[in-house]
Amino acid sequence: MLRPIPMAHVDLDGAWPQGILARHVDARGWGPKLRYSATPELLDSFYADIRENLGHFTLFGSGDFHHLSAVWLRGLEAPTTLISFDNHPDWDVRPPDWGCGGWINRALELPNVSRAAVWGCGNFELNWPHRLFGNQVALAAGRLEVHPWAERIGRSARKRWPGLAREHWRARFSQFAKTLAGERVYVTVDLDCLQKGEAVTNWESGLFTASDIAWALHDLHGAGAEIVGGDLCGAWSRPRHARFKQWLSSYLDHPRQPAVDPTEAARVNERAMRIIWRALTAGYEEHAGADEQYAHP
Repeated sequence: MLRPIPMAHVDLDGAWPQGILARHVDARGWGPKLRYSATPELLDSFYADIRENLGHFTLFGSGDFHHLSAVWLRGLEAPTTLISFDNHPDWDVRPPDWGCGGWINRALELPNVSRAAVWGCGNFELNWPHRLFGNQVALAAGRLEVHPWAERIGRSARKRWPGLAREHWRARFSQFAKTLAGERVYVTVDLDCLQKGEAVTNWESGLFTASDIAWALHDLHGAGAEIVGGDLCGAWSRPRHARFKQWLSSYLDHPRQPAVDPTEAARVNERAMRIIWRALTAGYEEHAGADEQYAHP
């Protein structure tokens, strides 16, 4: 039986057009304060301001806001496995504590998150010595696992994490999905896990396609995992920051990229979003009523 469940577009930065989902939450006044990093007090105030408008599935802006996934997770009521599709592990233990590069750690601090698995990461953070800044305690305890692309990491990293290859990653993921049969799962997707041409983001590109992510989500459903919530972020938007330190840290951390055509970026990202969103919310949206579905399919 399909279940009605609310979905919301939390608009922080104009990354997605108004009306892309029927439920639009205007949070653009919060965007510059929260982008890239924020204080715990700001996050608490933000959550208190919008929590009544949130759904179990959230569409929001640039990957610069991915730390908000740890805010959306506060609404879960029982132990849940977190699955992240991301080009970055987001496991950094250095300050700022509440930043897009370390939000997995904040999620693992929640009593309702039992463990986390990151699929598709493949940047320098897994190579020596950068991986020393990852959450070693969670890795050792088995509460955090990463599944990187073998071709994107160095030899020493491949000794620790055998890595994914394009020809066999689906078989590896199916084995993983079977371990989640009967379990509650929350899935977050950052569009920077997609390869160039599939998405336009503020970060480096990964190697998945939108269809790959949709396949993985359907595989989770097929394996008997219960996807109780999820989110999608990562669409490009022009950066705006409220604080100088926040802007400087963000500027130094981001890769230098060529100029972006906002119109083309929106077109490419909306196509990817629709493929992934339908798979993420499968089993919910058709029964949810017109006000909880796409405003314009």
